[in-house]
Amino acid sequence: MPSSDNSLPSFDKSTQPSRAVYKPPVYYQVTIGLLKPLYRMQVWRRSHKRDNYQQEVEQRFGKRYPAPPVPDTNIKSNANANENANYKDSNGKKVIWCHAVSLGETNTVAPLLDALLAKGYQIWLTNTTQTGFARGASRFADDIAQGRLSHSYVPVDSPAVIETFLAHVQPVAAMFVETELWANILTKLSEHDIPSILVNGRLSAASFKSYQKIGAVSASMMKNLNLIIAQDNESAKRFRQLGAHSAQIRVAGSLKWVINTPKLNDDNGAKEAEIVNDGAYLDLDLGVTGRPIWVAASTHSGEEKTVLSWQQQIISHPLLADTLLIIVPRHPERFDEVAELIKKSGLTMTRRSDEDAISPNTQVYLADSMGELMRWYALADVALVGGSLVDIGGHNPVEPASVATPVLMGSYTQSCQSVVDKLASVGALYQPNNAFYSAIGTDEQLSQQQKIATNPPSSDDDSLLYQQLQFWLSHLELAKQAGQAGAEMMEQQQAVLHRQLSMIEDVIQQYAKPPFSPELNPELNQDVNQDVNQEGV
Repeated sequence: MPSSDNSLPSFDKSTQPSRAVYKPPVYYQVTIGLLKPLYRMQVWRRSHKRDNYQQEVEQRFGKRYPAPPVPDTNIKSNANANENANYKDSNGKKVIWCHAVSLGETNTVAPLLDALLAKGYQIWLTNTTQTGFARGASRFADDIAQGRLSHSYVPVDSPAVIETFLAHVQPVAAMFVETELWANILTKLSEHDIPSILVNGRLSAASFKSYQKIGAVSASMMKNLNLIIAQDNESAKRFRQLGAHSAQIRVAGSLKWVINTPKLNDDNGAKEAEIVNDGAYLDLDLGVTGRPIWVAASTHSGEEKTVLSWQQQIISHPLLADTLLIIVPRHPERFDEVAELIKKSGLTMTRRSDEDAISPNTQVYLADSMGELMRWYALADVALVGGSLVDIGGHNPVEPASVATPVLMGSYTQSCQSVVDKLASVGALYQPNNAFYSAIGTDEQLSQQQKIATNPPSSDDDSLLYQQLQFWLSHLELAKQAGQAGAEMMEQQQAVLHRQLSMIEDVIQQYAKPPFSPELNPELNQDVNQDVNQEGV
């Protein structure tokens, strides 16, 4: 429903932290104003044939929004209810706006949003891309239906539109996932004393260079952020170089480690699983027991051709002739394109969308469905995670690791390199020329893997990956051990969710109370400085 009041409610600034507002340079504001009608045209070109086009335009340009979320009366008050009272309205609302650009960011932040919902917060989730919006709608369908979470496209970075959006949502805080930041949005949040938090912050070398090119804009954004929760030390240092102050930055690890971990049941040596995916229990008995299975997941253009070539080589080995390949393209609009590639390869295909059973003759199973990726990871003996054979940056290897499936990734893993290195260090993930890789097996088997890992530099990545794939499919017990090492690593990393959650609540509490002062809270101030100094930020 449309917002009936385009002005923001009055905030009692006497109870809010006092801090300067950093406006972006005039040239940025002028540019945004000039680009606004062009962006609307771009939205029309991209989306006007979709059923939800009108909804997208209205939400991006501040014309109409869903109803705000309402408190969940079924959630019991926690011990801090009295302390929280001064940032609730009379109806007990405490809405957190969370912006996740696309599918990957939505999946990454989902467990954190679950935790906030469980604590009695309400969520307003925004996305930029159609893929991200679809994922948000499906992942939080129950919360949307019950009114605890509202969902829309992100407003354009125009001051007037942002004012309308904030007046309607009335958030107690705003969270931005990983990297995407907008200068006018952060300025408006700062003007209205709404704390802004970058969660799971990651700044690659390439992104850092891009932000440096608009140094004045970047500096205003860094200074307007109240808290930057960085994934790693390198990202933290880059945020500081862009203009953030050390006291704003904490290093807490990556939320990519945190997912809704499926349950594995391993009875009588057979790998069968019943997993929770979007709240539904999925039966993995597809009649493929006893067959070696590998999955190529979240693949992009150029990757399917490579994996189909590998599958042709794999099944040419007598002991691996019944190996099954499952292909899961990243984007649904490519499903038919990938089906044509499989047909041209000469391999026998079954499509998930046809609902046909996998026969003993099926060599490739095209998983052309949405929301079932964890199903295929749990079923497979080995997983190739896509976006890594081509220059995309690599998708999240934690998902297969969480179901004890060993992982293969190409060299393009800049989006998740720290996670890749950790999994490689325990032998759960193989990446060509990764210095952290530590193989698992007997002396003889380790010798075979060492030969793969130390091939001459002239050996291309595809050749090395294929050799490791063949090795694991030929030694399923070793593949299982490698996968289990990844699952154990996952368990060790789960604390990152609680760390980030605690930091977010600390900021909300600071804005709900009198202005922060070292004299009033010396212990917290000491902790912040200690964390920053220890991390070398």
